[in-house]
Amino acid sequence: MEKPINIRQITETQRLVLREFELNDAQNIWKLNSDPEVIKYTGDPPFETIEKAREFLENYEEYKKNGFGRWAVITKTTNSFIGWCGLKLNEQNLVDLGYRFFKKEWNKGYATEAAAASLEYGFMHLNLNEIIGRVASENKGSIKVLEKLSMKYWKMDSCKGIENSLYYRITKEQYLQNKKIED
Repeated sequence: MEKPINIRQITETQRLVLREFELNDAQNIWKLNSDPEVIKYTGDPPFETIEKAREFLENYEEYKKNGFGRWAVITKTTNSFIGWCGLKLNEQNLVDLGYRFFKKEWNKGYATEAAAASLEYGFMHLNLNEIIGRVASENKGSIKVLEKLSMKYWKMDSCKGIENSLYYRITKEQYLQNKKIED
């Protein structure tokens, strides 16, 4: 019998809970990455099996290594896993905002809501100075999310083998200014 694991809730919004991944998320992670439309612009291959997704989760060290990572996104109304969102220290040593949701959950505002909560957590709890977002130039939906978050276009570069990726960023100072304007 497996030892119970304390899964940490990171933050919540009006409709969502963001929490650390747990091994029981393996089937959902596998399903999410099995949809070619979901991973179309990510540069990530799908997991071959549910067991491979489980291995990924067993070896996911971001929380221990950096104190943050990608988090499961759960709806409050149905307690359903609908995708993931969160922060990651990338290969360039920059903190990267990322998100991925089941296609049936697109265009409901979940990506923007979860990403805004991730920015808030990154700036206000982790005291980060800057967060970036990287997106394939053809991924209009994700570009819209980053722009709704007041992230500004920074540069074009490759990302995970995807040429012409757009890099956006926001500093803590810009975030706080935007927050003050909204209040």
